[in-house]
Amino acid sequence: MNGHRIILASQSPRRKQLLEWAEIPFEIMVQSTAETYPPEMPIPEVPVHIAREKAIAIRQKYESLHDTTNIIIAADTVVVLGNTIIGKPKDREDALDILSRLSGNKHQVITGVVLLKGQQEIAFSDTTDVWFHPLTQEQIAFYVDKYQPYDKAGAYAIQEWIGVVGIKSIQGDFYNVMGLPVSRVVTELNKLL
Repeated sequence: MNGHRIILASQSPRRKQLLEWAEIPFEIMVQSTAETYPPEMPIPEVPVHIAREKAIAIRQKYESLHDTTNIIIAADTVVVLGNTIIGKPKDREDALDILSRLSGNKHQVITGVVLLKGQQEIAFSDTTDVWFHPLTQEQIAFYVDKYQPYDKAGAYAIQEWIGVVGIKSIQGDFYNVMGLPVSRVVTELNKLL
């Protein structure tokens, strides 16, 4: 885009798909990071902190990315129930437990996004409220066993079966729940081009 090289610092197939839908030319580069945060950090700041760590890790690994013709996009999504961050499930039992807790309740999905271009940084988060219908244990087990949601914060993907049958309503950006508030990303990206 206008001579800029855009790098997505994520191996998430959902983020990749959303940027493709927005028709943004990009390439993917990933560097593993700890995805940790200070325990006293306010929850809304956590995904931005983790996204920043991902973006910085890519910039440090590839010296050429310090050039201002490169823009790095990094994101992290957390699911919050009450005042607790729910991460990716460790195993089947954890996934069943997470979805049982989300069943019949409202939770929040917060995606933090960081864009780096040289020394410029744009950082923001987007929050979407999600309400689940009460789910039966059979529905939860069916979803976990068929869709194996072990790589997903909150143990589900809104665009899969459980989102179609289990979600009562959402308030906010649907695509944020998929992992990237893509319209906001495009708006912020245009400020750097």
